[in-house]
Amino acid sequence: MSAAEKWTPDLLQSPEDRAMHLEQRRAQLLPIVDDLRRLAREMEAEVKEIDAIEGDLPGQSRLRAWHVTKPLFRAADDVEKAISDLIAFNGRYQRSYEDLPAKREEKRQEKRERKALKGKAPQAIESPPSSADPAPAKKAQFGDVFEGLRKGA
Repeated sequence: MSAAEKWTPDLLQSPEDRAMHLEQRRAQLLPIVDDLRRLAREMEAEVKEIDAIEGDLPGQSRLRAWHVTKPLFRAADDVEKAISDLIAFNGRYQRSYEDLPAKREEKRQEKRERKALKGKAPQAIESPPSSADPAPAKKAQFGDVFEGLRKGA
């Protein structure tokens, strides 16, 4: 994509195009962040060197310097956050529009398989035989779990 063309939503629908867009924006924004941070540090040093103005309380000149330069540091943070937001956009787009249909189809397939197995599964609970001797019924019902107890009793 040339520099004269503008990005449109239809151009951001493929992972390759979104990656290219992110790299272009990163290349544009990182120098701005660096420049703003440099300017903020230099301005902070400059205003800290300014002598106290008559009537200042102790430390008020330093507080004024911080108050004046804080927006420059915040601007650098905001531009840097814009890069993080673009990365978040890429991840959310991929999860919501590229991965989600496949994930939903996988769940539908699992549900179909569970339904198919559920229809073919035998009954897990069987009625005990109606004989006079309760021991064979318990053995049939519980298997060999109580075998060792019966022998010791």
